[in-house]
Amino acid sequence: MRLILEIWRQDGPTSEGRYETHEITDATPEMSLLELLDRLNHQLVENDDDPVAFESDCREGICGTCGVDVNGVPHGPEDNVPACGQHVRSFKDGQTVRFEPFRAKAFPVLRDLIVDRTGLDRIIQAGGTVSVDAGTAPDADTLQITHDDAERALDFAGCIGCGACVSACPNGGAYLFTGAKLSHLALTPHGREERGRRARGMVAQMEREFGPCSQIGECALACPADIPIEAIAAVNRERLRALFTAKAN
Repeated sequence: MRLILEIWRQDGPTSEGRYETHEITDATPEMSLLELLDRLNHQLVENDDDPVAFESDCREGICGTCGVDVNGVPHGPEDNVPACGQHVRSFKDGQTVRFEPFRAKAFPVLRDLIVDRTGLDRIIQAGGTVSVDAGTAPDADTLQITHDDAERALDFAGCIGCGACVSACPNGGAYLFTGAKLSHLALTPHGREERGRRARGMVAQMEREFGPCSQIGECALACPADIPIEAIAAVNRERLRALFTAKAN
């Protein structure tokens, strides 16, 4: 397959960015988008040019580091699939494919397709922890949780923190990410002691660095972990609970 790649190049956070156009003539349908970038970099290095900087690690849809915008869509054309799981077969022979870094004010570009996503880490640092007793492992029956609650908590815990929801949101909001973390910990008994403090801290940090919710739902389509859209409602629900619960647990 022949593909025309338009790649965002930026030397550093304060540098002016630009698009570069390159042609790949030997792409195959089974290639992932990351393998396509690998092929481009091999071609660039052979020509003594600088390779394109992009992030990847597990390439199994688990780590969340591979996020890029592809033709304006976070991760690529398929809904709920990470960039490492998107394939060249989604494009036609001779098509132009544009690769850009995640576009969000909270994600400044570090170099080429790599962005700084530590704003998401700061949301977690603001309250995404639980208190546990140190020492030997507790008995399995010490803390009771229903099967349904455990399954729902696992659904929300599946968030890999890739940031696609932020890039997909017109306002650059992180409601899906924050709501997934709040929902996960609210459904388990381990985090009840900090529940109120967690909601206040995480929501306040989110609002300092990210935009408001657009209430359109693009984030859920972009999410490779398929986090339920109901996670968004948890942000205000947990915040209001923290405000009106008599005991700030």
